Amino acid sequence: MANKRAATKEIQHPVAKKLKNDKVASSRSSISKGSRSSISEAGAKDPAPKLKYNTGSGVVLTCGQGDVGQLGLGPDIMEKGTFTPVPNLDNVVEIAVGGMHTVCLTEDGKVYTWGCNDEGALGREAEGDSEFEPQPVNLPKKAVQISAGDSHTVALLEDGTVFAWGSFRDSHGSMGLTGKGIEKTPVQLLGISGIIKICSGADHFAMLTSRGTVLTIGCPEQGQLGRVSQRSASRHARQGMMTCLTPGVVVLKRKRVDDVYAGVYNTFITSTDSSIYGFGLNNYFQLEHSELQEESNDPTNASSTCYFTPHLIRSLSQKKWSALATGQHHSLALNSEGKIYSFGRHDYGRLGLQNVSAPVTEPTLIPSLQDKKIDFVACGNCVSFAIDSEGVLYGWGMGTGYQLGNGKEDDILEPITIPGKQLKNYTVLQVASGGQHSAVLARRKQVNGNTDEKLTSKEEKSVA
Repeated sequence: MANKRAATKEIQHPVAKKLKNDKVASSRSSISKGSRSSISEAGAKDPAPKLKYNTGSGVVLTCGQGDVGQLGLGPDIMEKGTFTPVPNLDNVVEIAVGGMHTVCLTEDGKVYTWGCNDEGALGREAEGDSEFEPQPVNLPKKAVQISAGDSHTVALLEDGTVFAWGSFRDSHGSMGLTGKGIEKTPVQLLGISGIIKICSGADHFAMLTSRGTVLTIGCPEQGQLGRVSQRSASRHARQGMMTCLTPGVVVLKRKRVDDVYAGVYNTFITSTDSSIYGFGLNNYFQLEHSELQEESNDPTNASSTCYFTPHLIRSLSQKKWSALATGQHHSLALNSEGKIYSFGRHDYGRLGLQNVSAPVTEPTLIPSLQDKKIDFVACGNCVSFAIDSEGVLYGWGMGTGYQLGNGKEDDILEPITIPGKQLKNYTVLQVASGGQHSAVLARRKQVNGNTDEKLTSKEEKSVA
């Protein structure tokens, strides 16, 4: 079978040379496969991980490109311009969207996947048309969180252990997921326990422990692991790929981490003292304003585009943020008052600032949403989404491929309410977006005082 995975529209930029003071912790910081003591203290009981979002349960609707089954609407649906219900999926509590696959988690702890399975991202056999419809993944215990990248998927189980499947990729091609190569079914990350949050970028993922530390694994080329130097980031380096494919601690001296967010090529971590650190690709200021990058005025200049260790993000620190989201070259920050700020690459309208003509170097309030209380934000590669306190979905950015779900392929320069006869019957709870498609988790609006998801299933059967 031919490989279905296509190149992304925006080209990944070269890796930067190491910046000043870019000291990298020794390999002793990495977690060996047999070492549990570096994460869990002897005799201490780790708290059980919780659901990532307290939005409640609902059903899944998808839009965008579906040529490899990522919409979950069957083999005859190649694209959808508006959000359309995925049949036979109820009581979903979390959604995750990868490059060309989709994942969901149900109330009873089951994980379902659909879409492209070229490198094992579905974690199951995918014969015939089974790539085009949700099917369960076999896991030993109930899952409580999920995340997805371009070609990998991760599940956090109720006991704080982590299972993953698929593959990471770097500029040379597939890296595999572990030292054994591509993993087409779930494998446990041995020696890892006490995890309370997981999140994925395109080709890396991060894990937050109950002790307030962060571990990363995956491709290091843009600095997104926060623990591998630029010199060691090549798969041909002396330390080799196993340094990257073995979970390792991101060193943040005298700081306790309370949250972590993974972007396409970068990572944000927040500490308990309200400091925010970032590492990874910064070629369009998607992490922060950089004097080196501004002076070069060239996003392809490899001497100024990446941070390989945690870098204090002064423009975000000491402020009350409730969520961060990062696309390929832009970021969103949601504060505790429900206001959204954007920064990074401006073209295609992904920042929602309409009239900007250059990358935005500082978090900037999105004016058209300043009168709304926003509860949820998400980024795709070149698009942005927000959900307000009333469950209304807003979208903006690149329209190509119908990824915004507004039925058009025009770029949207500032947030618009996402229309559609399907969404008008729902309160939107979550949204996720990848390279070519998007998904929402939504609850049917109350009828006679009751939320009737069964009625939704009947509507799903009419999807053409």
